[in-house]
Amino acid sequence: MSRRNRFELHALRPAALLGAAALLASAAFAATPNFPITAEQRSTAQRAAETGVPLSEIKADAPDIYTVKPRDTLWGISGLYLKSPWRWPELWGMNLQEVKNPHLIYPGQVLFLDKSNGRARLRMGQPMDIAGNGRLSPRVRARDVSLDGIASIPFNLIEPFLNEAVIFETNQLADAPRIVAAQEGRVLLSRGDTAYVRGELGQEREYRIFREPRPLRDPTTKEILGYEATYVGASEYTVEGETRTNAEGKAEIVPATFTVTSIRQEAGVGDRLSPVPSREYTNYAPHPPAGPIAGQIVSIYGESLTAGQNQIVALNKGAKDGMERGHVLALFRDGKVVVDPTVKNREKLKLPDERHGVLFVFRVFDRMSYALILSVKDPVAPGDRFTQP
Repeated sequence: MSRRNRFELHALRPAALLGAAALLASAAFAATPNFPITAEQRSTAQRAAETGVPLSEIKADAPDIYTVKPRDTLWGISGLYLKSPWRWPELWGMNLQEVKNPHLIYPGQVLFLDKSNGRARLRMGQPMDIAGNGRLSPRVRARDVSLDGIASIPFNLIEPFLNEAVIFETNQLADAPRIVAAQEGRVLLSRGDTAYVRGELGQEREYRIFREPRPLRDPTTKEILGYEATYVGASEYTVEGETRTNAEGKAEIVPATFTVTSIRQEAGVGDRLSPVPSREYTNYAPHPPAGPIAGQIVSIYGESLTAGQNQIVALNKGAKDGMERGHVLALFRDGKVVVDPTVKNREKLKLPDERHGVLFVFRVFDRMSYALILSVKDPVAPGDRFTQP
């Protein structure tokens, strides 16, 4: 059977295929966490479910049939079908009534693109098998996304930064526990070394090690928006400190003992400690902001002056400004100032800002956010603008 004929047979049975998907996906959804799906996303998806998507919004080379692979992402698959991947509700919304949770997408699942009456709809299911009577029959399954559902974006790109990249609202590390000495009088500490720590410690056993934080200022107002602490490594609290009386009857301070368990750069005396927070990662879906939002890049994470694809940048907008994890933003390069050579006075002109990239927000603080550069044409620098896509 040709690929085209096989697809046409699939298209003839959307109700049967999706009816089975409804039962299984609904059962799986009941056992899964509540993933962040906004009212606007549901509204957009509902419209798409009712009418489909105009063919003009579908990429010319979108596959009629696609099998989800183990390393696929929601962003990547959306990019196969839609000209603008952040408009994923229009892709998965075609199935919203049948598959309530758009995160229930897993390797081995097959996507079928149905084009009719100038509209496009995407059907989801498993490959159809030839039964003993020679008729095609649907075979559908659904799984908990926490087991093997595909991620929204490549998780390996942001995983190291989920606990390491931190913006503090105030310079709270100034009063945090600090390394006061190292074993055998060493100046620098590596993995496995012992560090002696003084300060107010809680019941936590795992602590991150940070270098002195630097203030992050708004590129325009110069206001301090937060303090970014450079991640050094991780350590384990092994022996409690104490204050005791020595032989001379004087108080004697014995610092707590820590073991350095992992390291990004050598730790040293004066570095600060902060408890490891609970893991924040959830499989949040890429989506545009509900309303207009605009801001600037404050800094490049690390020591680089500019950034490229798959690097991390800090933004001057946070939760108080309506920023959410999963927001997709358009990146603009500041237009250059040039001299007009066609006039005698050679007056200066500012060229229009040029859109040249896409950002994905993955960590949000009160007044700032961290974003991953998903795509970019030219180097990104502090001061570059972003808006809703």
